[in-house]
Amino acid sequence: MAVSTTQPALLVLADGSVYKGWSFGASGTVMGEVVFNTGMTGYQEVLTDPSYCGQIVTFTYPELGNTGVNPEDEESSRPYIKGAIARNICERPSSWRSTQSLSDYLKQHRIPGIYGIDTRALTRKLRSAGAMNGAISSKILDADELLRQLQDAPSMEGLNLVKDVTTPEIYEWSEKTDSSWAFGPSAVAEDGETFTVVAIDFGIKRNILRRLASYGCRVIVVPVDTPVETILSYGPDGIFLSNGPGDPAAVGEAPQLIRSLIESQLPTFGICMGHQILGLSLGAETFKLKFGHRGLNQPCGLSRQIEITSQNHGFALNADSVSQAEVEVTHLNLNDRTVAGIRHKSLPIFSVQYHPEASPGPHDADYLFAQFVESMRKDRQAKKPQLNLS
Repeated sequence: MAVSTTQPALLVLADGSVYKGWSFGASGTVMGEVVFNTGMTGYQEVLTDPSYCGQIVTFTYPELGNTGVNPEDEESSRPYIKGAIARNICERPSSWRSTQSLSDYLKQHRIPGIYGIDTRALTRKLRSAGAMNGAISSKILDADELLRQLQDAPSMEGLNLVKDVTTPEIYEWSEKTDSSWAFGPSAVAEDGETFTVVAIDFGIKRNILRRLASYGCRVIVVPVDTPVETILSYGPDGIFLSNGPGDPAAVGEAPQLIRSLIESQLPTFGICMGHQILGLSLGAETFKLKFGHRGLNQPCGLSRQIEITSQNHGFALNADSVSQAEVEVTHLNLNDRTVAGIRHKSLPIFSVQYHPEASPGPHDADYLFAQFVESMRKDRQAKKPQLNLS
């Protein structure tokens, strides 16, 4: 289906800024926090990443839709963004993998979009003023009326969105990892050793599950409100804390759950929201970033070791509070020196603010999955009964 250029649309920001464009995807009105993603590829993975729940995403790459969409590139069962903002939309995708146009895909899932606006100017606005609420509408073309309705939209700060994306029931990840998803050397141990990992779902991406499985893990995914007794009943070798949307400080009893799991001293690995929740459970604090980190080329490191990372988050751990917790900083975001990785000083527990599973993005940080598996292997060996040969 070709994108119609006959239906006008408006984008209005909370500060009163107005952008006129054209509607694509579904018709209607939507409100959420307006953010920007600087990636040059991977728009479908962004659309379906649960960490974008509640947000309207500005894509800085000048054209969307040129490769269409396909089932293999979905990071969850559906798109989670509230709306999409683009400079230009490709009406006829060109890719042998494409099964649907981007506009039709968004229309199918009732997600409005606006294109034909100056996304560079919008991004500069968000960088200077900070991420803020906004509204897209192809139905309300009176900017003052749209702004009036926008005043009732909730702020991202203090908003618990994990409850909207966590799995409703426990399940075991069973997708077969075929060659189209494989990269790098074989990750599975030659002896076929497997490890049971319980993943707490704050909004988990499918490629995280694929990477854990590729490293020989049996993965049990559980809702965020699962009792610690149920989690431990699976006899896990390790605990994984997933990515997710919203304000980590608003996620109810999650820090207490993680504190209870820490007492088990099991190897634990957290990513993004999981990193923030882990920090909170260990006594650190979080704060809202001015415009967040969302893109595929964020440099992170420490001690002259740098990796280029995929990131998507609007909150971060407060560095001063981390120094008072039982952890040490292992990575910094080298653009703004915010905390990008921590490690417990005495237990096999660590986390990173970025996305080592990529999808989309570079694979520099994939070694962290191997590090997690190695910590489970060492823990298993340490728990083996020792032979008394005396």
